[in-house]
Amino acid sequence: MSRVANSPVTLPSGVEVKLNGQDFSVKGSKGEMAFVIHDSVVMVQEESELKVRAKGEDKEARAMAGTMRALVQNMVTGVSEGFQKKLELQGVGYRAQSQGKTLTMQLGFSHPVVYELPEGVSAETPSQTEIVIAGVDKQRVGQVCAEIRSFRPPEPYKGKGVRYAGEYVKRKEAKKK
Repeated sequence: MSRVANSPVTLPSGVEVKLNGQDFSVKGSKGEMAFVIHDSVVMVQEESELKVRAKGEDKEARAMAGTMRALVQNMVTGVSEGFQKKLELQGVGYRAQSQGKTLTMQLGFSHPVVYELPEGVSAETPSQTEIVIAGVDKQRVGQVCAEIRSFRPPEPYKGKGVRYAGEYVKRKEAKKK
């Protein structure tokens, strides 16, 4: 059984937390987020720590306590430091350019792929073959990266496509006559 819920969430300086029944909101230097805690979980604030406990001793309540603790930790980290993921483009002529809330990519199609970024997520392109996605919501940043990667996932023969930074793509040998 996981013991994630046993460790408290430490609040860094500059992060404000509001608990109102099951409504939980956190505010920091990068932004603010709100969340509704599951009914089978109780959250208590003690000085600069948040403790999450299951209301009952059944398996579902203990599992939900660990899940809520992890989600609260991600929210606190997001509003204080933020999250970012890097994508790499590999292939001849593959390039990306960000302008405001749009990301325009040339991915070997006959047309450019234009992706509108959702609220709370920003993209920047340090070079033509790198994309950095940043935001306060870990789930939303990961989802945006997955959607961008789905336009042209890396293929196993030449390795062309959009991949996460440091992702290993297993290569296949071409068919021989």
